[in-house]
Amino acid sequence: MNVNPRAWMMNEYQQEQLDALTMVRHGLLRLDDANRRQLIQTIDDYIQFREAVDNFLDRHFSEVCTHACYLSHASACCSKDGIITFFADTVVNALQATTAELDRLEAVLNRVNRGHRCVYLGSHGCMWTVRPVVCAMFLCDRAMRAVFSSDPAVKKQWESLRRQEKRFKWPDRPVLFDYLERVFLDLGCRSTLMHLNLSPGLLRIKRNAGLI
Repeated sequence: MNVNPRAWMMNEYQQEQLDALTMVRHGLLRLDDANRRQLIQTIDDYIQFREAVDNFLDRHFSEVCTHACYLSHASACCSKDGIITFFADTVVNALQATTAELDRLEAVLNRVNRGHRCVYLGSHGCMWTVRPVVCAMFLCDRAMRAVFSSDPAVKKQWESLRRQEKRFKWPDRPVLFDYLERVFLDLGCRSTLMHLNLSPGLLRIKRNAGLI
């Protein structure tokens, strides 16, 4: 069995993340150009959705979150050393990031996280090119009260984005996140982050929807 010589430096979360990232990078190298292009085209709608989310947050929450949370080092969304990720998050990010950006993620996962904040939080913010969807869709109660109380129409826009999010990851129908997991399962990969194919709860949803 191959043992990462730096494994003793990592916590369990970092090892899990590194395993998934390495798996995705190696898996993508096994795809020919046509299949890789097809995979990039497959995530196009999701990338457009993520751009809409980022534009919404920049327009309505940037000032609130930057000044009240990030600059004060009191960030609720980045205060834990680990965040929830899906295997599909890693695939999407690998398809959108440069080799150098992915190398930096591997490097930080191979180091001891001596702080009490997310391992991916660098000096200029999140190190992911396309942040995990859980991070992108996180708004703390204080931020929501500050923005939504003064403009109910903005709250409705956010609720619409939350409904759109489910169409990519909630497996009561064929969804992108499930498809991306199955692409790598077909390549012989298996990761603990493949929640849509390993989580009993999500498998039950798929079964009830007649998908398995």
